[in-house]
Amino acid sequence: MLSFTNSESWIVLSDIEQQIKAKIEAIGTPLKDWDINIYRGVLTGFNEAFIINGEKKDEILANCKDDVERKKTDELIRPILKGCNIKRYSYVFADLYLITTFPSLKIDIERYPAVKKFLEGFKPKLEQTGNLLTDLEKKQILKYAQEQGINIKDKDLHKSRKKTSNKWFETQDSISYWEDFYKQKIAWVSVGETYYSCIDSGMFLLDTNYFFSTDSPEYLLGVLNSKLITYWINSEDTPIGSGGAYRHYKYNLERLSIPKDENCMIAKLVKKLLYKIDTNILKEIDFIVYSLYGLTEKEINFIENMSI
Repeated sequence: MLSFTNSESWIVLSDIEQQIKAKIEAIGTPLKDWDINIYRGVLTGFNEAFIINGEKKDEILANCKDDVERKKTDELIRPILKGCNIKRYSYVFADLYLITTFPSLKIDIERYPAVKKFLEGFKPKLEQTGNLLTDLEKKQILKYAQEQGINIKDKDLHKSRKKTSNKWFETQDSISYWEDFYKQKIAWVSVGETYYSCIDSGMFLLDTNYFFSTDSPEYLLGVLNSKLITYWINSEDTPIGSGGAYRHYKYNLERLSIPKDENCMIAKLVKKLLYKIDTNILKEIDFIVYSLYGLTEKEINFIENMSI
C-alpha cells in the first residue's frame, strides 16, 4: 500500500523504474559536489538595446574615433547565444552580440563614446522608472493584441524595463560571474528539449540558458546527453505540452549523481561528436553509461524502448 504522509512531491513509478532511479541516485557524486557552479545566462532587462546583430556591431565600431577606442569597444561587444541556438553537443551561432555593460564591471561609459551614442537611442526605455501603462492604455493594447492573435506578456505592459539601482546603460543583472563566460562551458535551455551543448570560451549566453564552466567538458557532456540520464532528468523536470519539451530546474541537475571518469573512453568519443554527430558513437556512449550505473539487460531494454 502506498502512503503519502508528508508534503514532499511524489511520482508513481513501476518496479523497473524504481530500480533504475535507485541505481542512478546511489552511484557517483552529486553534480553540486563536482566543484562547479551553475549559473543562468545574462538577463539584460531590455534585449532590444543590448543584443545586436553583426551589422550593427560593425556600425558601432565604425563610429569609433580611433583604433584604441575601436579595440576596447570590440572587447565590450561579445558573441551571444539564445536558447534556440543550443543543440545537442554543439551550437549554431546566429551572428548576435551582447553589449556587456554589466554593473559588476563598473564600466565608465564615457570611455566608450560609440556605445554610449548607440544606447542613448534607448535611454527613455532604460531609465528604469518601471511605470505601468494606464488601465485605458492596457485595455487598448490587449484588445488590439486579441484581434490580431498576438501574445502579450507582462513586460509589454511596462513603459520601461524593471526598476533597478543600476545605471541607465547597464544590464539588469549584476553578472558577477562574468569571467566564467571566458571558459569552456556546458549549456542547456531552461525550457525546451533535453540536451546539452559544449560552448566555446568567450561565447556568452542569454538568460534562457543555464550553464556551468569546466576545463574538461567532454566526459560530463557525454553522460548528460546519454539516453539513461536524459530519461532521469525528464522524470524529475516538468513536461511542457506534448512536444518533448521540459522546464528544466537547476536543483534537479545539481542532485544528479555522476560517477567520476575512470577510463576517459566517453571523453574520447565525445571529442569526435563535437565535429560530427555519429549515431554509432552515440550508441556506444549510451552503453558505457549503462555500464557505469550497473543496469541489467532488462533495464537497458526498458530505457532503449522509452527512447524510441
